[in-house]
Amino acid sequence: MAGTTDMTGAPGATGVSDTGDTRDTDDLRGPTRPGHGHAHGGPAPAHIHAHAHVLDNPARAALTGPHAHFAEQRGRVLRYQADVTPWLAVPDDPDAGDWVDIAALTGPGVDVPLLGYVGQVPEGWEVTFRMEGVQLVGDGLAAAPDPETVLLGPADVPEMLDLVARTQPGPFLPRTVELGTYLGIRRDGALIAMAGERLRPPGWTEISAVCTDPAFRGEGLASRLILAVAHGIQERGETPFLHTGAGNTAAIRLYESLGFRLRRRTAFRSARAPEHLTDGRPAVPVPVP
Repeated sequence: MAGTTDMTGAPGATGVSDTGDTRDTDDLRGPTRPGHGHAHGGPAPAHIHAHAHVLDNPARAALTGPHAHFAEQRGRVLRYQADVTPWLAVPDDPDAGDWVDIAALTGPGVDVPLLGYVGQVPEGWEVTFRMEGVQLVGDGLAAAPDPETVLLGPADVPEMLDLVARTQPGPFLPRTVELGTYLGIRRDGALIAMAGERLRPPGWTEISAVCTDPAFRGEGLASRLILAVAHGIQERGETPFLHTGAGNTAAIRLYESLGFRLRRRTAFRSARAPEHLTDGRPAVPVPVP
């Protein structure tokens, strides 16, 4: 977005302290472990416990739902295909075997994104990024289409990657565009701003990759793109949401002015596995339901 970045997309993905506040304004009882008592190494549970909200673990809800066709799996751990997005879906309370599977999925020397996870990492793991974050929802958003926006697709990826490199809104890989709708604004043929869809838990879609060329900031392009992307989300009966850093006050003010509200405080961090845990076994593609 103009003058700001999507902080959940820091290199390696996310980060925070071990004691970050993840209290949910809708449900102050955090989620319990899905599939408790489930034998390690079996199929990942496709359900979310009744008292937990799908946005408490949005990557897992997406990869066991609308984004299942992007998923790769080891035991109870899922991730997006490596050229789509770096996000990993970790069980709410991973055990020792889950951490081995996390390491095997990502490989040695890779920063593993732990979106919203605030528990302890095992001995030998190195926390490489920490940040407090917020999750906002647009359930009262007055979204609207924008006549200047254009639909972006695979042919636009080189320009999208260039814009991302210059504005740093967060991870955007060659196939990220496949996650959902991406809209852009062009001037004299050049792509100067864009926004799109990332995580898609059932009933919800995350708005991400909001960025504007520095030469065109201050024109309200980010706001227009957010509302245009949100309009498409609402048109299919879903609700937009997004993440940003708790200290990113300019972004939070903008989002709230558009009609987003704080749902929960969360935590972003990434960690690197010790090399002895990465056994090199391949991930198993998850069958599409």
